[in-house]
Amino acid sequence: MLTIYDPQQKSADQCDGVNRRNFLKAGALGSLGLSLPQLLSLEAQAGIKNSPKSVILVYLVGGPPHQDLFDLKPEAPKEVAGPWLPIETNVPGAEICELLPMMSQRMDKFTVIRSLSDAQAGHDAVQCYTGRTHAGQVPTGGWPQFGSVVSRLQGQARPSIPGFISLCYPCTHGPYNEPGPGFLGISQSGFRPLGPTRKDMVLNGVTTDRLADRKTLLGSFDRLRNNIDATGTLDGMDEFTRQAFGILTSSRLAEALDLSNETEQVRERYGKGDPTKFIDGNGAPRVPQSFLAARRLIEAGARVVTVNYSKWDWHGGSYNTIFNREKEDFPIFDKAITALVDDLHDRGLDEDTAVLVWGEFGRTPKISAQVGRDHWPRVACALMAGGGMRHGQVIGATDRLAGEPTDRPVSFQEVFATLYRHLGIDAATATVDDLHGRPHFLVEPGQFPIAELI
Repeated sequence: MLTIYDPQQKSADQCDGVNRRNFLKAGALGSLGLSLPQLLSLEAQAGIKNSPKSVILVYLVGGPPHQDLFDLKPEAPKEVAGPWLPIETNVPGAEICELLPMMSQRMDKFTVIRSLSDAQAGHDAVQCYTGRTHAGQVPTGGWPQFGSVVSRLQGQARPSIPGFISLCYPCTHGPYNEPGPGFLGISQSGFRPLGPTRKDMVLNGVTTDRLADRKTLLGSFDRLRNNIDATGTLDGMDEFTRQAFGILTSSRLAEALDLSNETEQVRERYGKGDPTKFIDGNGAPRVPQSFLAARRLIEAGARVVTVNYSKWDWHGGSYNTIFNREKEDFPIFDKAITALVDDLHDRGLDEDTAVLVWGEFGRTPKISAQVGRDHWPRVACALMAGGGMRHGQVIGATDRLAGEPTDRPVSFQEVFATLYRHLGIDAATATVDDLHGRPHFLVEPGQFPIAELI
């Protein structure tokens, strides 16, 4: 637990080797991370038009229904076609679901991939974060996820901002959780203000009447640093505590995570959700504010921000009949993702920030007796925006039942190769070493960036 020494308060020393007195939690660990409005004074607006190349990766937990979102088949038999009609967009020929009207007006800022062709069959977030599955030979420690690889190869763009930040909520169903840093080790883990890192966000010895005093606060940190340097205690801190120590010395990161600094109008454009309500009990919360937090973190200087959003595993049944859930979820998602992309364009961040949205597989063409769609690995979809790419297009096509790719099959690793290219990393030549010192390419041979986007 991170604390600060205050000589004016009396209590027993802690047993962790640093002279520490009386715990005081400063600020609230709000629904989207650390909020320290009384602790840190506002700095200049962070990083607008001065951000590094970056990626926001959104994982739709459980696998979204491709044929109800972006590849509708109204002429298919009734046991395949759902109730929704396709609507035209501002890109001729690119039709999407009628429940996505805001996206339809901005389709020129998006690319839909209808033909992801190598999805896994079972629930596991691993492919959405690494591009790989558990099949085949997996190196000791496991494959590192995308953000960890970028962190290893490029490090931090700004000293006060972690290069890789995860806004993913911990899910009770293990396979829904994003994988860790794999063989790259804990030093390349994402900073997680919504996960166990929260418990390290505690200050000691800073009384409430001193919270607004920036100069006094920094002096307290200086004393703590000197104490740590003298005892060598920092060497024994685990990585999460090191990161916690860093965030509390940075008003830039605390500012980015504090959504109260946005106007109510901006927050309303994204929409609001309950971060304590895990959809169906084991998915992620449906929290559009995560998209806003991701944008603010990118502005502050993060290279990669990951988000998990809601639960899309709609097998049917009275509790989640698929079309009732789509009627509820699609408009909320439509509002949030278009607000994010609008903001990136309005703030001049669309060239530097790429956005990827997808899940682990598609859904069955045939609607089940429970009025749901089951797992379908033969084809899945993805949505991309930003990154200075050629948007306003649909890549790939499927058959009349949306069950098989018929044109331009795309692999998960092609998508990752595209993101690496955006960041200035050549996935065909760059490598990372495993625990035995053996180098591994970031994607398999023959996997290249998507030509249609570059």
